[in-house]
Amino acid sequence: MGLQATTSQTVGPYFTIGLDPLNRSEIASPQIAGERITVQGQVLDGDGEPVPDALLETWQADAQGKYVDPEGSESEAGKTKFFGFGRIPTDENGRFRFTTIKPGPVGGPEGTTQAPHIVVSIFMRGLLTRLITRIYFFGDARNEKDYVLNLIEPTRRSTLMARPATEDKNVFRWNVHLQGESETVFFDC
Repeated sequence: MGLQATTSQTVGPYFTIGLDPLNRSEIASPQIAGERITVQGQVLDGDGEPVPDALLETWQADAQGKYVDPEGSESEAGKTKFFGFGRIPTDENGRFRFTTIKPGPVGGPEGTTQAPHIVVSIFMRGLLTRLITRIYFFGDARNEKDYVLNLIEPTRRSTLMARPATEDKNVFRWNVHLQGESETVFFDC
C-alpha cells in the first residue's frame, strides 16, 4: 500500500482553484503618477529548467514610498488605482511579466531609508512554505545604504538586482533561481 499526498500536504493540483481571479499583472493603472516600469523574467529550478507552474506575489510602495491596503487606493477622480499588490503566474516556459510603477524609498530600521524595492513571495508545486525575496534596481545609488542589502554577502546581492532588459530603461529583467550557483537570495521571515 502506497501513501498518497492529500490537499493538506501539497499545493498542486489544487493550486489554481479559486486563485485565478486574483491574478493581477498590472499593479498600477496607466494614469498613476510615477515611473512606469515592466519587470520580466523566468523562474528556474536547480538544473536551470523553467518552472511552468510557479506563482509570484508582489507587494510594493507607490512612487512616494507609501503602502496601500490590498484593495487598492483610488485617485481623486476615482478612475485610477494603485494596488501595490500583484499575483503573477508563470507560463509554460517559466516566464512572468508585470507592469507597475517604480516604488519610492520606504522607511527602515532605526530611522534609515530602504532603497526602492518590490517584495516577492514565490509559491510552486512541492514547496510547502513560500520563498520570500526582493527585487532591487541595479544602479540605484540608494542601494549602497539599504539596510537589508547590507545584511547580504556582497557577492550574492546581484541575485536581487533587476537590470535594464533593453535600450528601454523602463523594462527590467530579473530571474529567480531556486537553487544552484546563481541561487536567488531568499529571506527567513
